Amino acid sequence: MTNLIKLMSGGRMFALAGGLAAGLPFSYAADNRPNVIYIMCDDMGYGDLGCYGQPYISTPNIDSLARRGMRFTQAYAGSPVSAPSRASLMTGQHTGHCEVRGNKEYWRNVPMVEYGVNKDFSVVGQHPYDPEHIIIPEIMKKKGYATGMFGKWAGGYEGSASTPDKRGIDEFYGYICQFQAHLYYPNFLNRYRPELGDTAVVRVVMQENVAHPMYGDEYLKRKQYSADMIHREALDWIDRQDGKKPFFGLLTYTLPHAELVQPNDSLLRRYKKKFFVDKTWGGQESSRYNATEHTHAQFAAMISRLDAYVGEVVAKLEEKGFADNTIIVFTSDNGPHEEGGADPTFFGRDGKLKGLKRSCHEGGIRVPFIVSWPGKVAAGTENEHMLAFYDVMPTLCELLGTNVGKFANGKDDEFDGISFLPTLLGNDKKQKRHDFLYWEFDETDQIGVRQNDWKLIVKRGKAELYDLSTDLHEDHDVASMHPDIVAQMIEIVRREHKPNPYFSVTVP
Repeated sequence: MTNLIKLMSGGRMFALAGGLAAGLPFSYAADNRPNVIYIMCDDMGYGDLGCYGQPYISTPNIDSLARRGMRFTQAYAGSPVSAPSRASLMTGQHTGHCEVRGNKEYWRNVPMVEYGVNKDFSVVGQHPYDPEHIIIPEIMKKKGYATGMFGKWAGGYEGSASTPDKRGIDEFYGYICQFQAHLYYPNFLNRYRPELGDTAVVRVVMQENVAHPMYGDEYLKRKQYSADMIHREALDWIDRQDGKKPFFGLLTYTLPHAELVQPNDSLLRRYKKKFFVDKTWGGQESSRYNATEHTHAQFAAMISRLDAYVGEVVAKLEEKGFADNTIIVFTSDNGPHEEGGADPTFFGRDGKLKGLKRSCHEGGIRVPFIVSWPGKVAAGTENEHMLAFYDVMPTLCELLGTNVGKFANGKDDEFDGISFLPTLLGNDKKQKRHDFLYWEFDETDQIGVRQNDWKLIVKRGKAELYDLSTDLHEDHDVASMHPDIVAQMIEIVRREHKPNPYFSVTVP
């Protein structure tokens, strides 16, 4: 932890030195294919980073990553909430096609089990990815990559057909269940590491935690802080790579999602001094959020802690000699939240965008997206190319000299993404562009479509239309002024929405 704090206290920035000759083609031999580290945090808004205009929170390492790579200004999550957004990334599908379109839980109404002085659910997790539809780790593994995932899974409940051990992940450590991830000092984490004898995902009990209650004044006597533990496992996995084969790491860190709690170290204390006048929050046990003090300081320190993690990942890649041949992506799974006492208004976290998590307005789905690739991606560039999470799969496929369509299982097995590799390599003239981007989210009964600068939002079957070129904050519904545009975009909705027995929205 000392080194982590040093990174935030004036320690050196870790440069991503160039080393690859610019431009394709490059060899696809195993020892030359680039490694990929995909870092996705949890509920960070578009405006939460210094490089995206955040004035209060220090993020020097992520800002440095942006200076050494490409910062996208019109990048979109797959959904305005966690599980379906991650599903869109993993499957290369928008949420009108993919299996997971909401946070359907599988821990409800199951027997409880005891962990020390606590009781917890015997089965945890969310709705599974379709086992017949390939996901990114399976593709990377098929192409000869070592695969590791550290953080939040949320792609299937324990014992389902879609857990990391069954979906192309060589090693996993973190939370199978996003609801479990609401506690930063949990009763257990999940692990899959065959070299330790694991034949499937197992639970690792946090013995120093379960001796204390999971709610109330005794909670902070727990010592095993999951975010730090997950990060250490990720660093250890990178450290164990020997360079004989390329590696693909998914670092799905849970920071800065509520609850707002972390070790009371020098990083947090620094923000407590900065936000001397702060707020408290009373907790919400049903959502697994404990009461907290200094909510502004807690939130800011969580983002800076995440920034320190990124610095340590880059440092480890440099130490191992991998930095010159590693693509690093940094993004967030959806827009900012106001759970657990978080205050997005105070931090201006939406980056002047309307809407928070769970909303198909820009603030709920437009996210930071940074790509660094030394010698390939031009340093310090800003790009307005519109991309969504479902574009990542075809981009990786093109990178590896294959086509995403080769992984389809049948005529109804859709892939919705477009590779943005040409944009990364500076070949804007060769970049194909989306006719539209599409989202739907059942829990708030919303549908979103972006077509050029037109933005259609359907709320419980009622259509609204915004012109983002003049109304980025989506304040003025112009649907009545442009019925032809509305009709055209509703036709897209009717074409793209594929009925799903587990999730539903009201199609106009």
